[in-house]
Amino acid sequence: MTANSRCSAAEPPGLETQRREIECLLRECELRAGDSWYVVDRRWFEQWREFAETGDQNSSSFPGQIDNTELFEDLDSYRLKERLVENEDFVLVPAEAWHKLLAWYGMVDGQPPLERKVVDLPSTLKVEVYPVEIFLCLHSNMENVITDQFSRTDNIRELVFPLATAMCRAFSVPPGSECRLWMKSSDSSCERLRNVHISVLDACLSSGMTVIMEMRNSDGTWPSSRPQIMNSVEEQDSYRGQPGVCGLTNLGNTCFMNSALQCLSNTPPLTEYFLQNSYLDELNFTNPLGMKGEIAEAYADVIKQMWSGRHYSVVPRVFKTKVGHFASQFLGYQQHDSQELLSFLLDGLHEDLNRVKNKEYVELRDADGRPDQEVAGEAWRNHRRRNDSVIVDKFHGLFKSTLVCPECHKVSVTFDPFCYLSVPLPVSKERVMEVFFVFLDPHAKPVQHRVVVPKAGKVSDLCAALSDMTSVAPTQMVVADVFNHRFYKIYNADESLSCILDRDDIFVGSSSTSREQVLLALYLRERSHYRDYGSGSSSYGTSLFGHPLLLNVPQSSCSREELYSLFLQRLASSAEEGMNACADQSAAGCTDVAPEQPCETTEEENTESKLEGACSPSPPPNENPAKRRACRQRRKKNLFTIQAVNSNGTTERGTGDGGTQPYVAIDWDPDMKKRFYNENEAEKYVKHSSMEVPQQQATVQLQECIELFTTVETLEEENPWYCPVCKRHQLATKKLDLWSLPEVLIIHLKRFSYTKFTREKLDSIVDFPLRDLDFSDFLLRKSLSSEEPPSRYDLIAVSNHYGGLRDGHYTSYAKNKDNAQWYYFDDSKVTYASEDQIMTNAAYVLFYHRQDKIRKPALPSPLTNSASSTHSTNNVASSTDEGEVLGASSSYITMETD
Repeated sequence: MTANSRCSAAEPPGLETQRREIECLLRECELRAGDSWYVVDRRWFEQWREFAETGDQNSSSFPGQIDNTELFEDLDSYRLKERLVENEDFVLVPAEAWHKLLAWYGMVDGQPPLERKVVDLPSTLKVEVYPVEIFLCLHSNMENVITDQFSRTDNIRELVFPLATAMCRAFSVPPGSECRLWMKSSDSSCERLRNVHISVLDACLSSGMTVIMEMRNSDGTWPSSRPQIMNSVEEQDSYRGQPGVCGLTNLGNTCFMNSALQCLSNTPPLTEYFLQNSYLDELNFTNPLGMKGEIAEAYADVIKQMWSGRHYSVVPRVFKTKVGHFASQFLGYQQHDSQELLSFLLDGLHEDLNRVKNKEYVELRDADGRPDQEVAGEAWRNHRRRNDSVIVDKFHGLFKSTLVCPECHKVSVTFDPFCYLSVPLPVSKERVMEVFFVFLDPHAKPVQHRVVVPKAGKVSDLCAALSDMTSVAPTQMVVADVFNHRFYKIYNADESLSCILDRDDIFVGSSSTSREQVLLALYLRERSHYRDYGSGSSSYGTSLFGHPLLLNVPQSSCSREELYSLFLQRLASSAEEGMNACADQSAAGCTDVAPEQPCETTEEENTESKLEGACSPSPPPNENPAKRRACRQRRKKNLFTIQAVNSNGTTERGTGDGGTQPYVAIDWDPDMKKRFYNENEAEKYVKHSSMEVPQQQATVQLQECIELFTTVETLEEENPWYCPVCKRHQLATKKLDLWSLPEVLIIHLKRFSYTKFTREKLDSIVDFPLRDLDFSDFLLRKSLSSEEPPSRYDLIAVSNHYGGLRDGHYTSYAKNKDNAQWYYFDDSKVTYASEDQIMTNAAYVLFYHRQDKIRKPALPSPLTNSASSTHSTNNVASSTDEGEVLGASSSYITMETD
């Protein structure tokens, strides 16, 4: 074993001391640039914390050696999985805490410690869990690639010469050769790495990108102005296409940004404002709340490129760099939320373009019984005195907020501006769960069921729902979470179902209510070919495999020989091929079906008494020591051996005496397992008819969501309101009402639901109109004068999110302002879209334009005068004659009608 996996010779301190020392380090250690922190699997760390809190060294929650297996893509390269989330997949511990844990528990053999450095990023210190990994190659030999890793805070100038040296050594380039570097992203676009005085982060170098080195020729010329194999941005000069119909390159998990940009790009009043250069006269470089005009300028560059008609895809690298510079939450290349990016961008554009150079102090007044019209007018005037930009002109509305104190009934009325509406979706009170039910009958295979349970229910509700399908009493059911070939948790009937995630593998076993029966948890382990001398004993190393089992065993049949027969019958029913013959011979008293194994060790014999003690209060009757010794002599030819273990499936710390649930493992010799155990057959299951019933897709009306937005609610304890009459914070009731609406109305559908106990994404289909969305019934101000705008809207764009809570993909639908054609934008790919495709359960952010501001399209739809409906694909590119495409075949985009 390696040094990492071997525990310290010194005895570890008591559990309370361990817990206190580690918790103190986690609480007091601060991030300092250059310090080392370590990545630890969250499940292992939580298991250790539970073990330390028990105070019992023999507790069944002993975590074993530090094991980061679940964090790696594979155990050959030990490369971290992508998109791991802190506090969900892993925890970060300071170096001192790591070395203590390593000394106390050791580490799984062969695994490297995951040491990571703290880096000083703009406005934040952060542990760099994922260093940047770059592919390096010559422009003349793209097949020969080497890799290198470095930090985002490294300066490009400091890297150029080491990189050039490494590439010269790897590719046999003469030393001293003059070279220049190119950056190539995943979609083959290419940019010169001209500015070497910036950091890797500011250069937007990210993992997976390729740095290409080009060497000057001996005649002083460059072999090419850019690598020829790439569709560089500069090579698109000959392309002519519909302005605005332009993809955006994914720089690495930046689909959320691309989706938001496409929606804003197809918002006519804002895009025309930038295309007409109106922003140049309104850039605010002195606003302390702004970004010195840099966000507005970067956004303008992207819009002008997208609407030039000369690019089929734009690389928004500079824009991404600016966003990360001013909003540290968007640093790097992890997935983010398109609505959060949209919120930041609209606020950033507003402050960069704010026409108010010096904001005056404005005292906010409560209504105090004054008419709504007066208070609303005052609030809007005060808002415009400090905030006056194109964003306010086009995107800001006003709603009325009414708070009522539950004690003194004080009513507080204010009018507040908004830039978008975040409306809730109706949340179902029920939940669909998929579980596996295991019958007592050893010949019956597990059955997968789909059950409907209360979302706020308990484990007993799950058992009751299963009882209706299985005719097994709920009191005879045991619910367990199976993870990594072991029972990660066995639930009590009164535990909340919110503890069970949709991705968990839940097995429900049936148990006997007889006091003569004991429920045994059975693990399957495979013995290694070598002895584990490093653990302080001469036992063989083992590894878990397959699904664990729950078996009902008579207390009078808990000797090793009787358990062997019971286990053999159970396994024979699961893995029929090979095992049936073994079961027949075992029943006939023949145990010599396998070649002789090594004799049982004294440690294993001692374990037998512990095993029997865990299952039965007294030794089986009529069994004398001589008979037991004779049985042990025969056992040396058994197919497997039996060991009492703890809940983790290890025998290093006790035998599960700390809990009421006994655990047993059967250890297979690798050769015996290969000959007599069919693992594929053992893991087969049957689908219940409930799995065949299609799940009904819930559909809600957009109007229902808006009604929920305006419903009276009680403030949460974390967000009380200070009552000026009671002079203390109160959980007041709150009601929001719409007072005035903007020209461009953004509606955010709150699909991500977070509570204290649950987190989920709501996949309901929201039925939203593409035309004539009428808000007149939702406006509090009913009597509209002739000067006030109408309240009817048409849809112009949708930001979509596909996937779940932890990952997913963003796309967008948008309507081109010039030809009124709908398009589907998926990063750099753009395709035609029809109106019946737009409403899906992926719709996340809706963009509506008020009808009185919509102008007629200047161009006909590209599909109006063509027979595109009869063809599967169409070339969308500007041309001098119909059907003639300008430029080479690599310079136009293929659009699909479906």
